Amino acid sequence: MISRRIAYRSVAVVIVAAGLLPVGVAAAAPPPPAAGPEAELVPGVYQPWQIDTPDQVLAPKVYTPSAAEDAVEPADAAVGAYDLVEYVPLRDAVERVACTKSTGPFQRQVEKWLKRKVDGKQSAADCKAIRAFQKKQKITPAIGFAGPVTWARMQYLSARANPNAAKKCPVRSYRVACVDLTRQITWVQKGKKVVYGPVPMRSGRTAYPTRGGWHKIYWKHKNHVSTLYHQPMPYAQFFDGGQAFHAVYGSIFTTVGSMGCVNLRIGDARKLWSVLKTGDRVFVWGRRSGT
Repeated sequence: MISRRIAYRSVAVVIVAAGLLPVGVAAAAPPPPAAGPEAELVPGVYQPWQIDTPDQVLAPKVYTPSAAEDAVEPADAAVGAYDLVEYVPLRDAVERVACTKSTGPFQRQVEKWLKRKVDGKQSAADCKAIRAFQKKQKITPAIGFAGPVTWARMQYLSARANPNAAKKCPVRSYRVACVDLTRQITWVQKGKKVVYGPVPMRSGRTAYPTRGGWHKIYWKHKNHVSTLYHQPMPYAQFFDGGQAFHAVYGSIFTTVGSMGCVNLRIGDARKLWSVLKTGDRVFVWGRRSGT
């Protein structure tokens, strides 16, 4: 039986100057977040709502776009669309604390990355060190909370020099698009040479996981729009049914994942479009945090 999936608008939390009250902006109630330490976190500063682009149940109708259609370049994202906005406890967001006393869901990982004592407990010294990192990386609010955005940035920085150091992505003589669900990064390699990336990405949520294993780019559609949900999927490169690499016009650093696709920032998706060709292979492995 083919199920129909619903696109949800993410809830944005607005700190209203007059009353400091959170305001939810949503067209429909979003699915509950996965159980765990991230369940009570909210964007620490205002983010405009966005609609998650869903993974289509069925593969899209494949056709050859006209030259005129392919000549149209997808629009750039709005200024600030990809800002690194950390997810923090609601009280910290409302009270706009300078340095949080809360222990974040990635406290141990962040402590280890910063070469601090790894005890999984927030301290004033921990908060100061985390804040310094957040300020340097332009993560807001920089309040020292070890949240998912801070940890994602650390994983990305660690992967830049050699994303395949752990040899999780198979080395082949041809191009392989590597999708690491655990670290939420993707890159393309040919042999041992990285020819694209790594770049941050967002994969599928618990109910709609990005499917693991080997796949193949079978269709590229620069200005694709979901035929089921009428949402833009710029620079779409389909590799498994309705799952594709494509850009989104909002944050890829949400605590809830996509509905199956590999979401990218517009600039990253545009460059990947020029690197991958129809028939190129894709390898997906790992597990997104919270799924």
